[in-house]
Amino acid sequence: MSYEPPTPPANLPTEIVNTLNEATPEHLRDVASYAEALTEHKEREARLEEEADDADVEERPDDLPDDVPAKATITIKEINDNRYYYWQWREGDKVTSKYKGPVNPDE
Repeated sequence: MSYEPPTPPANLPTEIVNTLNEATPEHLRDVASYAEALTEHKEREARLEEEADDADVEERPDDLPDDVPAKATITIKEINDNRYYYWQWREGDKVTSKYKGPVNPDE
């Protein structure tokens, strides 16, 4: 009775297939174990990177005007002894501000 060797995946480079074909059963088990651990590591890294990218995307505050970018922060400016909130963000080298409202709504 004759057994046929397994067929390697078509997308596996020839040099890897040749190396594996020459390996001992012990080395093949080590390669399989290492390949599984490496796969889990790379998948975990990709997941963490994706989660970090998602965390970088901040939710827009409900009161953020459409013409103000999500990266804007709120600053307080004092004008004639009155304090006002402004949306503020950077556009290249320029800082842009947009009026939000008085710090004290009664003003």
